[in-house]
Amino acid sequence: MKFLLLVLVLQVAASGAAPLTNYSGPEENDVVFAQRYLVNFYGLEIEATPMTKMKVNRDSMEEKIQEMQQFLGLKVTGQLDTSTLDMMHRPRCGVPDVHNFRVMPGRPVWKKRFITYRINNYTPDMKPQDVDYAIQKAFQVWSDVTPLKFRKINAGEADIMIKFAFGAHGDFSSFDGRGGILAHAFGPGPRIGGDAHFDEAEMWTKSYRGTNLFLVAVHELGHSLGLDHSNDRNAIMFPNIRYTDHNTFHLSADDIHGIQSLYGGPEKHKPTSSPDGTDTATCDPNMSFDAVTTVGNKIFFFKDRFFWWKLPESSERRVSLISSLGQNLPSGIQAAYEIGARNHVFLFKDDKYWLMSNLKPQLKYPKSIYSLGFPNSVTKIDAAVFNPLFYKTYFFVDNQFWRYDERRKFLEPGYPKLITTYFPGIGPKIDAVFYSNRRYHFFQGSNVLEYDVLSHRVTKRLKSNTKLGC
Repeated sequence: MKFLLLVLVLQVAASGAAPLTNYSGPEENDVVFAQRYLVNFYGLEIEATPMTKMKVNRDSMEEKIQEMQQFLGLKVTGQLDTSTLDMMHRPRCGVPDVHNFRVMPGRPVWKKRFITYRINNYTPDMKPQDVDYAIQKAFQVWSDVTPLKFRKINAGEADIMIKFAFGAHGDFSSFDGRGGILAHAFGPGPRIGGDAHFDEAEMWTKSYRGTNLFLVAVHELGHSLGLDHSNDRNAIMFPNIRYTDHNTFHLSADDIHGIQSLYGGPEKHKPTSSPDGTDTATCDPNMSFDAVTTVGNKIFFFKDRFFWWKLPESSERRVSLISSLGQNLPSGIQAAYEIGARNHVFLFKDDKYWLMSNLKPQLKYPKSIYSLGFPNSVTKIDAAVFNPLFYKTYFFVDNQFWRYDERRKFLEPGYPKLITTYFPGIGPKIDAVFYSNRRYHFFQGSNVLEYDVLSHRVTKRLKSNTKLGC
């Protein structure tokens, strides 16, 4: 069975277009263009009249405009306002944002881990070696975060066939010339399944000029692997692709979570399983962490370039690159804490810190830790934790700690104090800490100590990897 992720382009006659409520802004040809856009990407249904004209239900079209506005992060008005028409005219992927699941049941995936691809022909816009490199790097983006491996072949039928084509090119989904639809791809499956086609009418490049082949290829290969479009503007799977330097490009957390929900994490970083089902690398009894924090209902564990996340009540965990959370976030996060009521997460490395709001990096960061009031003698934060009972944050540095008032925004006087004096049984140094259920969870090397906030005592001592479900 073919898993075609595209809908046929339907031509809509202007004489059959219905006006939109009382909104008089768009010209008639804009309405026709919008109807065709909504047919292609949002499943707008066109009704044929006995006079062979095409008719659109006014309420249905308004609903589809609202659906499109909501998906693409626009103000939901149901009207063809300027921002909506501007978005419709932007170059984009040809795969619909809303699929007809009667045509494509479920989400198809490849049943194997080694996948071949072949570049059937080359665009004259670029040197063949530059095309090869762009496609190879695009595949590598997905192989870095999954167990999938990709191999280029130069003859015969590959799992994923890649070609450049003009207009109608044999798959019932014609290209529309420069601009508009840049490319499209098909979900995993036999024959045309997995194939990716690029509109030769575009000016393909390896830079910000023209249309960047690498970025479009990463997007289309996401479809070839089974991903739908994302409504996260930071995701490469967002329908409209914005330019990012390939040297600094990283998948968003949304992209990684999506692809790993289909295939799991990368084998080279994914711990191997022992006969009893435990993870022999992550579950090493000597495992230690650089930083740990709650993030909503999850717990994030940072180590080198990676972070694991899991639900406290579940043994299942996921691993991702820290860079997937934001392009400017560094490896080796040294401290982290969350203010849950604000959906804020702070990440620290050396003398800098970053703010994430709703797991999205905020502008104007990183900032200096000295802006918080730390003296110049402090060059890095070892661990940090926010206590919602007191609305204070504790910063641990070597064998001492500071306390920060989050409401009044200043370091309290009388600090630093010795960790061993204020937290009996803890110290003299700690690696990481998080707060949950009126308990601090202090990580010291391969051990974690649960500490009751109210009784000021250690209540349990465990191996650090038990918090990962080992």
